[in-house]
Amino acid sequence: MKKVLSPPTLITFLIGACLLAVWMSLALGPVTLPPGDTLRAGLHLLGLPVAEDGLQQAELILGQIRLPRTLLGLAVGAILALSGVAMQGLFRNPLADPGLVGVSSGAALGAAVAIVSSAWLGGLPEWLAPYLLSIAAFGGGLIVTGIVYRLGQRDGQTSVGVMLLAGVAMTALAGSIIGLFSYLADDATLRTLTFWNLGTLNGASYARVWPLLVVCLLVVLWLPRRAKALNALLLGESEARHLGIEVERLKGELVLCIALGVGAAVAAAGLIGFVGLIVPHLIRLVVGPDHRVLLPASALAGASLLLLADVFARLVLAPAELPIGIVTAFIGAPFFLFLLVRGRP
Repeated sequence: MKKVLSPPTLITFLIGACLLAVWMSLALGPVTLPPGDTLRAGLHLLGLPVAEDGLQQAELILGQIRLPRTLLGLAVGAILALSGVAMQGLFRNPLADPGLVGVSSGAALGAAVAIVSSAWLGGLPEWLAPYLLSIAAFGGGLIVTGIVYRLGQRDGQTSVGVMLLAGVAMTALAGSIIGLFSYLADDATLRTLTFWNLGTLNGASYARVWPLLVVCLLVVLWLPRRAKALNALLLGESEARHLGIEVERLKGELVLCIALGVGAAVAAAGLIGFVGLIVPHLIRLVVGPDHRVLLPASALAGASLLLLADVFARLVLAPAELPIGIVTAFIGAPFFLFLLVRGRP
């Protein structure tokens, strides 16, 4: 595959794009903040000395609303893109998506159980409700992924083909149970469940962001250390074993990493599709299949894409807000169809 850009050029460009996306996420919205006020308020929040005249509104908006939302978007976008790279490396298919192992559907099922059961129980204490939803979604994603991984094991070997089929079956099963809950739910609960399934960064808080940032840091630090092993896996499992790679251990680590990362991202922001599919594929087209470059570049591009999609979701129907999952699907679905048409003989 011919490289369009050199790795240093691409990384530099993506860092600039990510910084621009961060500024847009902090400054733009129903209330647009001037660049100078955004910068001064941000520096003041960091504890640096700046002139405080007229900063009360900007500091309140940045500190309480947009900064946690921006951090959430950065973490979710980076995790989904990195998980997409890992999934495509595991299946050796550039069209693989992180949801193939059932983590997204499992998280959606866990969230559906939490939302509907809390309504049936007459509501939960206000301090517990957000955490219960996140914990249920995270746990559901891990459980379903664990089932899919276990079904894919045969005689001490993990078959990625069987995992794929098991993931499809578990996704369908989880979807049917979610449909049953949707049918049984009342109007208010159904609205909550529907909006959660569409994905959003709205309502971000530091309590929701910090656990995700910890998971994001673990994923960002661990996956690049497996870049050479993923490169070897591209040659095939037998060739990777001849190169000294413990293939079965690598598969288990990748599935665990994807489950933790995507489970935490879905628990914090709901279902956001196509980021883990289109970002790694675009970066691969630009810089080639080397995971030493593909992983950090995809993390930067995924974070930038999700922040820009969130800005668009805020502005297009302002003061109302479009669910971000609709925006990413609107971008990703045509791109996916383009890839299918482009790959036809």
